[in-house]
Amino acid sequence: MAKVYFTKEITPESLDRIYKALGVSLPGKIGVKVSTGEAGAKGYLKADLIGPFVKSLNGTILECNTAYPGERTSTKAHRKVAEDHGFSSFAEVDIMDEHGDKKIPVRNGKHLKFDLIGKNFDNYDSYVNLAHAKGHVMGGFGANLKNQSIGIASRHGKAYIHSAGHTKSPLLCWRDKHEQIDFIESMAEAATAVADYIKEQGKQIVYITVMNAILNKVTQ
Repeated sequence: MAKVYFTKEITPESLDRIYKALGVSLPGKIGVKVSTGEAGAKGYLKADLIGPFVKSLNGTILECNTAYPGERTSTKAHRKVAEDHGFSSFAEVDIMDEHGDKKIPVRNGKHLKFDLIGKNFDNYDSYVNLAHAKGHVMGGFGANLKNQSIGIASRHGKAYIHSAGHTKSPLLCWRDKHEQIDFIESMAEAATAVADYIKEQGKQIVYITVMNAILNKVTQ
C-alpha cells in the first residue's frame, strides 16, 4: 500500500519538505509536469510557490498544447503564456508536442486503443506530477489524474481522450457529444498508460497535489 504524506502549509518550504519526506532521489534529467494556466486564469500553481522547488531539482517544466481554441493552442502562444505567468523565470519550459507526438499502448482499454503523448516526454529520466486540485466541468475532478492524462497528451492526444477514442482531430472532437463517464474513463485509461510506460522504461515518477484554491459552497 502506498504511503500518502500531508501538510497543512502551502509554502515553497513545505513543498520542498513534503518531497523530501518521500525519501526518493530522482535521477537524471527531471521533468516537472504542471499546468501553466490559461491566459487570465487564476487557479494554476504560481511561479513563486513552485519555483524554488523546481529549481532545487534543476527541473524542466513540461506541458503540451491544448485541443480547445485559446492562448495555448500553438507552441509560440503557449510559451508566451508560460512566460507571462512566470514559469520561464526559474526553469526551461518544454512544450512536449512542439515537434509531434508519440503513440504508447493502452492495455485493456474500454475506449482507447492507444495514447498519444508529447514526443519530448522521452527526453527525461524522471518525472514529478505536480498538480493543483480542483473541480472540472467535464472530468468532475482534476489534479494528478488529469495532469497525467490530458496534461501529458499531445494536442491530438487530448482530442482522442476527449472524444473517448473516436477522433484525433481537435476540430472534430468537440462536434459530437459523448457521455461524461466515457471521457472520465478515457482519462483513467490514458493516465494508466503513462504510468505503465514510465515503469516499463525503468524510470521514476512522484506525485504531489496542492490544494491551494478550494472553495466551500453551502447551498440551502
